[in-house]
Amino acid sequence: MTSEQELGRTLTVSLGERSYDIFIGPGLVDQAGAILTPIIKQKRTFVLSDDNVAPLYLERLFKALGDSKIEADSLVLPAGESTKDFTHLERVVKTLLSAKVERATTLIALGGGVIGDLTGFAAAIVLRGIDFVQIPTTLLAQVDSSVGGKTGINTPQGKNLAGSFHQPIAVLADIDVLRTLSDRERLAGYAEVCKYGLIGDKDFWHWLEENGEKTISGDPAATAHAVETSCAAKASIVAEDERESGKRALLNLGHTFAHALEAEAGYSGILLHGEAVAIGMVMAFTLSARLGLCSEDDAKRVRSHFEAVGLPVAPPRQIGAMKADTLLAHMAQDKKVQDGDLTFVLVRGIGEAFLTQDVSREDLVSILEAALAT
Repeated sequence: MTSEQELGRTLTVSLGERSYDIFIGPGLVDQAGAILTPIIKQKRTFVLSDDNVAPLYLERLFKALGDSKIEADSLVLPAGESTKDFTHLERVVKTLLSAKVERATTLIALGGGVIGDLTGFAAAIVLRGIDFVQIPTTLLAQVDSSVGGKTGINTPQGKNLAGSFHQPIAVLADIDVLRTLSDRERLAGYAEVCKYGLIGDKDFWHWLEENGEKTISGDPAATAHAVETSCAAKASIVAEDERESGKRALLNLGHTFAHALEAEAGYSGILLHGEAVAIGMVMAFTLSARLGLCSEDDAKRVRSHFEAVGLPVAPPRQIGAMKADTLLAHMAQDKKVQDGDLTFVLVRGIGEAFLTQDVSREDLVSILEAALAT
């Protein structure tokens, strides 16, 4: 369900009593108070951000909330994937309880996927559940992690293995804030945009092949279209399968490989999540072609586009001497393991993803070793 507003585009994630809107457009940080006033339960909020984002946008958000007489406190955490852990979750929870937040208080996540996931998880467990709002400041968070209610933290055993499904009450995707992203961060977010074309929208993939470089460079019209199309696709899938019992698992195209690579990299800056997903999607298409499920041409087409825009298509050498067996051990910890068998998202072609457990260890090892040798 969509509607046009002066704020830009508004999409609704239809989940009955848990339905919420995704606001997409320019200037939304500065309009946050006006947008949230009719949505929040009390005029008290607590903002979580990181030390990269806070200097850029926290003061502006406070002003916007203050203009609507909404009280706001804040906690600024270190930037980076390593913040998504039990140590920082404990710090967040203790800070919120010390601040005497109430069940009617709303948390606000001002940042990328790390802050969004951590804030959402804290909101799910503090006082047995309070509301939270996503204000994603990266392209990746705007098109993926801020929508759908998946929250969580990483553990030594793997990515996002502790968490909860806890839907936000609103998402404010301000296109303007993407201007301050580094080229690398924008490119990493673009990988998740590509995912929506590759799993089920061949026309969108064609559009990306023509307009990908404009999207990555920050062209406003191209960026807005990419964010809107991605969010609409995810909203539709989440409404149909909120807790990932079926179709929603398709959104994990490339992620089983990606999470293993991230774990091996120690969740460091060597490999951003979107970069790992790009490598993982190339591996998923390569595996699909090897199994005779899709054409070699489609696999080459995905790899060629990623190479053309500057996305990685193989694990970085800086990670060190990775081995296929080590990556398989990480993959065995994946949340999609069922009865000891890994569930993979494979493809019959571009825009034709499906789920399967019918992948042999021999084929997996072959694909992993080929990728590591690249």
